[in-house]
Amino acid sequence: MREFKVSDVFNENNYSSKMDKSIQSFKKDISTLRTGRANTKMLDNVKIDVYGQIMPIDQLGTINVPEARLISIQVWDKTNVQLIEAAIQKSDLGINPQIDGQTIRLRIPDLTEERRNDLIKILKNMGEKSKISIRNIRREANEELKKKLKEKKISEDESNNFEKNIQKLTDLNIQNIEKILLEKEKEISQI
Repeated sequence: MREFKVSDVFNENNYSSKMDKSIQSFKKDISTLRTGRANTKMLDNVKIDVYGQIMPIDQLGTINVPEARLISIQVWDKTNVQLIEAAIQKSDLGINPQIDGQTIRLRIPDLTEERRNDLIKILKNMGEKSKISIRNIRREANEELKKKLKEKKISEDESNNFEKNIQKLTDLNIQNIEKILLEKEKEISQI
């Protein structure tokens, strides 16, 4: 995170921090996309309605990756095995769970060309949403600057300087998103 000039009236670091959080959220979201390799984060978005509440799988069992293309879930409570299986089948992972007692195994199949293209479309959509989020933070900062200028809390020059810095920050974060997108797209495209 870059440090910016902090004014009593306008704090650029506040917006820099918001943009960083947006990038972290984007990274977390794309880590749940299924590539050709087993990854426990793929299950982060799968929630199970159990014990009167919605819970993630990692709160109902131990998740391991014993092989490159296999995820193993050791379910703690036998009554939850069927619920977890149903939730995984309903998810958009496209994986059929195999049950062996209290263990659920998820074999990660090779991605078909069609599935790879679908994942890349989903990835690009996620990237676009993240860019929109960054731009919304920029808009929020610029609106605050206009308000401060109108209230005569900052000068025209200060407003312009802050606006330029916020734009640089926006450009930097959008480039960062592009870089992350390219890396993930390469990962999905690998056979």
